[in-house]
Amino acid sequence: MNQERIYQVLMGPRISEKATVIAEQGQYTFVVAPDATKPEIKKAVEALFNVKVENVQVLNQKGKTKRTARGMGKRNDVRKAYVSLAAGQDIDFADAE
Repeated sequence: MNQERIYQVLMGPRISEKATVIAEQGQYTFVVAPDATKPEIKKAVEALFNVKVENVQVLNQKGKTKRTARGMGKRNDVRKAYVSLAAGQDIDFADAE
């Protein structure tokens, strides 16, 4: 996988209360491209953070419909990946290169 595709697959980490809780068990959450596959996500995380990925789970989250001043609107759909790392490994987002 070339360096350009790595940055297209991984759009960034998902930081939330739930993501912080599951990070303590060695599972991290990323926002990924809509066309990203599990093997691509695994290779991208391993190449970018120099860790061993055990499992990848993918979730397609549909955007909520919200009422606005101009009528009804819709938030964007999001594809998230839950990445489980090997025992004893972790990702420090502040130290990522």
